[in-house]
Amino acid sequence: MNSKTRWMVAWLFAALVIVPIGRAQDAAQPAPFKKEEIEQLVAPIALYPDALVAQILMASTYPLEVVSAARWSKANPNVKDKALEDAMQKQTWDPSVKSLAAFPSVLAMMNDKLDMTQKLGDAFLGQQKEVMDAVQRLRAQALKAGNLKSSKEQKVTTEQQGTATIIKIEPADPQVVYVPVYNPTVVYGPWPYPAYPPYYYYPPGYSAGSVFFAFTVGVVVGNAMWGGCHWGGGNVYINHNTYNNFNKTDIKTGDWQHKPEHRKGVEYRDAGSRQKYSGQRPGVDTREAYRGRADAGRQDIARGDADSFKRDGGVGDRAGGAGDRSGGVGDRGAGVGDRSAGAADRGGSRQADGFDGIGSGGQTRAQSNRGASSRASASGGARAGGGGGRGGGRR
Repeated sequence: MNSKTRWMVAWLFAALVIVPIGRAQDAAQPAPFKKEEIEQLVAPIALYPDALVAQILMASTYPLEVVSAARWSKANPNVKDKALEDAMQKQTWDPSVKSLAAFPSVLAMMNDKLDMTQKLGDAFLGQQKEVMDAVQRLRAQALKAGNLKSSKEQKVTTEQQGTATIIKIEPADPQVVYVPVYNPTVVYGPWPYPAYPPYYYYPPGYSAGSVFFAFTVGVVVGNAMWGGCHWGGGNVYINHNTYNNFNKTDIKTGDWQHKPEHRKGVEYRDAGSRQKYSGQRPGVDTREAYRGRADAGRQDIARGDADSFKRDGGVGDRAGGAGDRSGGVGDRGAGVGDRSAGAADRGGSRQADGFDGIGSGGQTRAQSNRGASSRASASGGARAGGGGGRGGGRR
C-alpha cells in the first residue's frame, strides 16, 4: 500500500468514525430552556422589586455560594444594617450573594429550592433576554388578573419602550424593602402549563392555605440594593455608586459580568457558557461534586449546624471561610474526616452528607473509626466543652 493509499484510508476512517462521534457529542448537548420552563423558574421572584430580581438572577449563577450565605444567615439572624455591611467584608462570596444576606427569606428560598436556583442561574447565563422577558410576561398576567398593584409597600408603574409595555416594581420607600409572599398558581391567573407547575416557597409562618398575597416584614436595606433591570435590553446592571458603598470598592462601570471563580466548580449547563467562562466539558464528576456539596449544605442547616458555627465563630466569618476556599459547602467547621464519621454514625448513608467516597457496611465503619480517631487526636478532650464539635454528641 503506497503512501497515497494509506492517506486515503486514514481520511475515510476519520470521516466514518470521528465525525459521528462529534455529532453524538452535539446531540448530547441539553436543549435550551423552553418558554414554559423559564416561566416556571421565575414565577416565585417575578413580582419582587426590580433591583432584588436583578441581584437574585446574578446570585443564582453561584449556587454553592448561595448555600454558604444561607448558613451564615441562619447563624447570624440579628446582624443587620451597618453591622451587616461590615460583616460581609469578611466573606469571599460574590457581591450579589453578599447582598442577599439582607434578605434572609430570599436566601432561605434559594437554598431550599436549590434545583430551581441552579436552573435559574443556568437559564440566566445562557438565555438572559428570555429570562427577562418571562418576568415581564408574568407581571403582565398578574396585572391583568388584578393581583399586582401599588400599595404602601411597593410602587408599580408601566412605561412604553418601543412596542413593549414595561412593568416596573420598586419599593414605596427606597430604604425599606418588603419581599412579597404569594401563590404563583393563583396570582398570575390560571397557570397555562400543567406539565411545568411553578416553583413556590413560603417563609416560616406562611402557608399556601393562609396567604394569597402578602409581604414579609420590611427590611431596612441601606446600600444592599444596588442591582437594576434593563428590561428593554434584556439584561441587568449595577448602580455602581451604591454597589461601591456596600462592597467598599471603587468600580467605575455599571456593567455586570459573571465571575467564574465564584462558581466553585459547578458545571455550566450549555456549551456556550462552558466555552465562555471555563472551557468545561460536560461530565458526571462535576455534577456529582455539585450535588454532594449542595446536599451537604442543606442538611447542615437542617441539623442546626449553623448554630454550632455561630458559637464557634461569633458573627460568623467561618461561614464563608474554609468551605468557600476549598470550593465545597459541606466541609466547614470540622473537616472531611469528621464529616465522614458523622455521616456514618447517622446510618452509613452516602447521601447523608453528600460526600463522594463514603460507602456502606465495613467500609463505612472503617471510615467512621478513622474519622473518630482524627477527631480524638485533633481536639483532645476539648469535646466535653461543646464548641459545636460533632463528636461530642449529635443534635
